[in-house]
Amino acid sequence: NLKLSVSTHNGASYFTKDSVLIAKSKLPLFNVAEGACGYGDLHRATYGKYSAGLSSMLFNRGSTCGACFEVRCVDHILWCLQGSPSVILTATDFCPPNYGLSSDYGGWCNFPKEHFEMSEAAFAEIAEKKADVVPVQHRRVKCDRRGGLRFTMSGNFHFYQVLISNVGLDGEVIAVKVKGSRTAWIPMARNWGQNWQSNINLIGQPLSFEVTTSSRRTLTSYNVAPANWQFGQIFEGKQF
Repeated sequence: NLKLSVSTHNGASYFTKDSVLIAKSKLPLFNVAEGACGYGDLHRATYGKYSAGLSSMLFNRGSTCGACFEVRCVDHILWCLQGSPSVILTATDFCPPNYGLSSDYGGWCNFPKEHFEMSEAAFAEIAEKKADVVPVQHRRVKCDRRGGLRFTMSGNFHFYQVLISNVGLDGEVIAVKVKGSRTAWIPMARNWGQNWQSNINLIGQPLSFEVTTSSRRTLTSYNVAPANWQFGQIFEGKQF
């Protein structure tokens, strides 16, 4: 069973502000091939139709990438499905602001709005398809993932980058270290989304990773990539 990690106020568990709005994407999964978090083919990354683009208030410059949210339609008797069912979404993209439009008419992702842009398929699980925008309640939940953390290699002889995906627990990675067979543990810097970089040549070394989530839980996967790893390859480590 999915364990929920909820916000609290005055000792009570609650979904955040009722005024949050959600809109189905007019595009098929809003560039599912990439996304602002860098996950690439989101279907292979297991997020699929439950991917979501977040407004800047929630996206937090990419640090929220991989986090999971439970979302349900509320306070709209015409558009919300009976029983107010919920879906679990993964933050995979950024919904940019449009300050040429009012925040309550087209500029849904304008700061400081909390807004989710989701696929039509996922939208249809909580609201009528004919509705474009509905009010929702949301809360952060733990991510339930199959398999281990995935490490996708990229870079060149002088620049090493790894994309970290399929992260359970918080889903939100805040720190990464890498270790080659000839190096100590090297802190990596966030490049963009969940792409982490280090300006060092690690080619020809088996690699280990230390990943820390927003709840300060740290997981170490030793020798995930063998010495003959290649750029573009994906390796699987442990799971939280």
